[in-house]
Amino acid sequence: MKSMKLYIKSGCPWCDMAESWLRNQGHAYTAIDVLTDANAFAEMKKLSGQSKAPVLVTSDGRILSDFGPEELPKFLGK
Repeated sequence: MKSMKLYIKSGCPWCDMAESWLRNQGHAYTAIDVLTDANAFAEMKKLSGQSKAPVLVTSDGRILSDFGPEELPKFLGK
């Protein structure tokens, strides 16, 4: 799978767990901290329709918002 975007908030335990799961499963992703980048925060809100993190955007445009790591296997087809 091509690289995904993972919108995160530093200090967010769900974001940390999502990053850990993606790394452990060998998925390529780019983490974007929306607390340090106002444009990224606005982009995340536009994509997901809400302001909670994490938000995962796949290379084919699918979006998973405000999720726990247990949702990733089904979403990513594993």
